[in-house]
Amino acid sequence: MDASTEKINSQSEYDSSEDRERHSRELKAGLHPLKNKFVFWYTRRTPGVRTQTSYEDNMKQIMDFSTVEGFWVCYCHLARPSSLPSPTDLHLFKQGIRPLWEDSANCNGGKWIIRFKKAVSGRFWEDLVLALVGDQLDYSDNICGVVLSIRFNEDILSVWNRNASDNQVVMALRDKIKRHLKLPHGYVMEYKPHDASLRDNSSYRNTWLRG
Repeated sequence: MDASTEKINSQSEYDSSEDRERHSRELKAGLHPLKNKFVFWYTRRTPGVRTQTSYEDNMKQIMDFSTVEGFWVCYCHLARPSSLPSPTDLHLFKQGIRPLWEDSANCNGGKWIIRFKKAVSGRFWEDLVLALVGDQLDYSDNICGVVLSIRFNEDILSVWNRNASDNQVVMALRDKIKRHLKLPHGYVMEYKPHDASLRDNSSYRNTWLRG
């Protein structure tokens, strides 16, 4: 197995019978199963007020994977961040979780937000995707997915978690993201619960925590 394959191959235990059966099938096929199955989603929307209906209508599921080999096939066919129009969102979420504030897995959670200059966002996005797929972040069961948001003057990465009220886990996740991405000094991470986003109809304004 090459180094990139080792980087994202999860050795974690499988919790559900469905995952164990999938794991067994993929091993018999000579593949390298991941802990979770994942889905890439794409959203291209007209600038303006976000409504749940309009956002869902513009949200497209583009590909899914559950093995190391499947991931690289998907990832190599994705457009690079620098080529995506604004405003665009590219989402990578665990199967069964839609990238919506209102989804049952997300509604009690929130997200850590990091803003990047466009010249460097692609590298940090790739590192974050590899960390999620390879189950390399602490409290990974609390993580729902990650999002790359292409905007006019900046690109924004966000990590969505299930429980915004567990401050210890929220702050530990922040620290792990910082260490894993090797964020340069001066980058500020912001946190916003999804219920706050629902109230002010905004993903990235009026964040609650900074650090």
